[in-house]
Amino acid sequence: MGHIQLKQVSKSFGNIEVIPPIDLDIDDGQFVVFVGPSGCGKSTLLRLIAGLEDVTTGSIVIDGRDATAVQPARRGLAMVFQSYALYPHMSVRKNIAFPLKMARVPQDEQERLVEEAARVLNLTGFLDRRPGQLSGGQRQRVAIGRAIVREPAAFLFDEPLSNLDAALRVGMRLEISELHERLKTTMVYVTHDQVEAMTMADKIVVLRAGVIEQVGTPLELYRNPQNTFVAGFIGSPRMNLVEGPDAARHDAHTVGIRPEHVDVSSGSGMWTGTVGVSEHLGSDTFFHVTVKDLSQPLTVRAGGEVDLHYGDTIHLTPKLNHLHRFDDRGLRIT
Repeated sequence: MGHIQLKQVSKSFGNIEVIPPIDLDIDDGQFVVFVGPSGCGKSTLLRLIAGLEDVTTGSIVIDGRDATAVQPARRGLAMVFQSYALYPHMSVRKNIAFPLKMARVPQDEQERLVEEAARVLNLTGFLDRRPGQLSGGQRQRVAIGRAIVREPAAFLFDEPLSNLDAALRVGMRLEISELHERLKTTMVYVTHDQVEAMTMADKIVVLRAGVIEQVGTPLELYRNPQNTFVAGFIGSPRMNLVEGPDAARHDAHTVGIRPEHVDVSSGSGMWTGTVGVSEHLGSDTFFHVTVKDLSQPLTVRAGGEVDLHYGDTIHLTPKLNHLHRFDDRGLRIT
């Protein structure tokens, strides 16, 4: 069981309120990702759930039990940090077994749990090595293994992939997602990387300045952002946001259009622009286009073989059925 409820939970440091009262429901077995820019409060919120920070107001309920004042070790949660926090003088086996040893679990049970965690994480052949003999991805798997053996109600991940290079990040992203599918245990994951959020989550919680801007599945947030902040944050490259007369003609203060929803033509279109920097990714190419009378360049997606170059003139037309309309407060117009 790993049902977590936040009821009007807030956090202040002195007179500074970093998280205003929020409500959030995390279902048993869900993979929930907290995402947002640096300083938005996502790690603080995770630490409140873990019990590493005290709530200022409100309550945290875990599996129907009020855990607001319960010590971290007694909440039934396991946390994996950005730093691996492994003991360098201990073997992988002893690192994974350490929380079991502290809990005075019988030796034969320790060995069984460690062997099972190592099997799940493909660490069986590394149990007698020390952390210094492992790659970054392997060290992160050891840290996850140390959490698995506790058999927690939920795993809490605080930006666990930040120290890895790009290739390892992709690999570990898949491994953690596969681990969730195998264990079916609740996972709450903090990241500033919206690509991680989109590819891993069952449910995304978008935060800004401690406030929950929107909660939903990755596709719900991508297709129906509730404000311009979510529209600009979710998606890579980000959504184009256009203001002025081009937005007003659609009865909106701001109109949003994603790069893949702009048609590119060498003939005519709603906008005429000049090609700037191009990003060639093989299957796709993203063009950054300067458009007369628009305050910022537009990003458009085209096929990988499109023959356009820096300085070329092109014509752009947004697909009208994919426009997103926002009012002067940045809120979605339905």
